[in-house]
Amino acid sequence: MASPFTTYKLIILYMLQNSEGDLTNSQITDFILDRKYTNYFQLQQAISELVEADLIEMSSQSNRSYYRLTGEGRNTLKYFSRELSSDIKKEVEEYLNTLHCKIEEHLLTPADYYPTKEGSYSVRCRIIENDVNMVDLSINVPNLAAAQSVCESWPYKYQNVYDKIMEELL
Repeated sequence: MASPFTTYKLIILYMLQNSEGDLTNSQITDFILDRKYTNYFQLQQAISELVEADLIEMSSQSNRSYYRLTGEGRNTLKYFSRELSSDIKKEVEEYLNTLHCKIEEHLLTPADYYPTKEGSYSVRCRIIENDVNMVDLSINVPNLAAAQSVCESWPYKYQNVYDKIMEELL
């Protein structure tokens, strides 16, 4: 049977393996602390050791730390996943399902377009987080096809656009 500290690491690896994208430090922390598996300091030590061992990778965007599973982390989890109880796995999966819903509820990326008097199109792209307009961007494009293309790609590229704007302005 795994030690408690090893179990914390396995939970983190399992969370990252089953998430639809990268997870923030606060998302991982919320799950583990809400269930009183360990305290904050031990959790941060476990995360740090996973990064040092190249089992997870950390990246920073918009002042947030994001974690993703590496290939080595995936292999490690395959080998040790039986050490995690089915109850813990179920809790992780339920948390990730509700987390995915929360992300969709709290972050919206609407984009729409309309024709201008000059014959071109104006595209309005927004990032709305927790009912606060984070970005409200209007762009003139030459034709309908360009307007539709911008609207279709916005939900997939908004983070890159936001990061580049902030990089240039700060």
